[in-house]
Amino acid sequence: MKSDYDMGMDTLCVHSGIGEDEFGAVIPPIYQTSTFKFKNSEHGEKLFKGEADGYIYTRMRNPTVEAMEKSVAELEGGAYALGCASGMAAVSTLFLAVLKAGDHIICSEAVYGPTTSILNNYFSNFNISATFVDSSDTEKVKAAIKPNTKMIFVETPGNPNLAVCDLQAIADLAHANGAKFAVDNTFMSPILQKPFLHGADYIIHSMTKFINGHADVVAGIIIVKNADEAPAFRKTLNHFGGVIDPFNSFLVHRGIKTLALRMERVCENSQKVAELLENHPKIAWVRYPTLKSDPGYAVHTKQAKGGGGVVAFELKGGLEAGKKLMDNIKLWQLAVSLGGVESLIQHPATMTHASMGKALREQAQITDGLVRISVGIENIEDLLKTLEDGLAHC
Repeated sequence: MKSDYDMGMDTLCVHSGIGEDEFGAVIPPIYQTSTFKFKNSEHGEKLFKGEADGYIYTRMRNPTVEAMEKSVAELEGGAYALGCASGMAAVSTLFLAVLKAGDHIICSEAVYGPTTSILNNYFSNFNISATFVDSSDTEKVKAAIKPNTKMIFVETPGNPNLAVCDLQAIADLAHANGAKFAVDNTFMSPILQKPFLHGADYIIHSMTKFINGHADVVAGIIIVKNADEAPAFRKTLNHFGGVIDPFNSFLVHRGIKTLALRMERVCENSQKVAELLENHPKIAWVRYPTLKSDPGYAVHTKQAKGGGGVVAFELKGGLEAGKKLMDNIKLWQLAVSLGGVESLIQHPATMTHASMGKALREQAQITDGLVRISVGIENIEDLLKTLEDGLAHC
């Protein structure tokens, strides 16, 4: 979106990525087509040579997809974005585009479970090594750097224990050692945290979560800071094929329009839920980054504008108490994922992070009793009441 003004995030959410349509459509239409015809043979030849701008095949480019990509790039303040078929398609494409045989990557211990799995079980087959560290401790990140370290990849707050890392400090470490710095910003969304302002080179999102926000899309995205790197990323994504389709792009772009409003409500609700849990006699500990008692509070509040919609906690009764809560709570749905308008509850050790294995989970402080909740936009009194009722069974 071209403008002579600096727009607020609320305004950008509504208008970003929307250009002029030849028929005057207010909303970018869905170009639900696999292929595009050429004006003549010369036109087709020029398109394939890159001498003309236009569309050839939806796996390569599509107007509906591009509208959504431009929207997210604008929200994150990046040069270019690439829509992917899932969050994991975004993660794997990022690694494929940047890393090569013999390279080393440092990755947060507290990270989405399948990210750990693909580094250990797939990229390792191509002589790409990974070290997993507590990225909330910058000194541990520094100690893990090797001469062949080419990327540091973090989530902050981390999944699922909400460990917070210092983005600028880690960015400085990465760049001082010739490495790229990538941030999974899924938990925060562009509304609450801007990793490019703190030194990131790349940002990824599972747009399945807050960006779309309605639990009806599986999608991911990569945003690059430097426009010169965009062609290499596009080539990698096109060749490996993990692209998003036009219809899901349309749904994501529609979801973005309410992103700022949803994140405001989610943060308000989550803060009150976290405060209830913090003061509940059956809770052993709570992690939510805008609780003053949270270990990451000082770092998080200097680089983010809110706590987000995920709260992690453990009951004093451990895993069995957690199961009782999940099986007896009303309104909160027992399901994985997060970031939708509805509130969810799940058990990472046996669900989202089961693929990591017990040893890696323990290293990452993902305890067997940890419960992760995603707070939605429902009436806060309903959420608090049903949570207290559920805890009465523990």
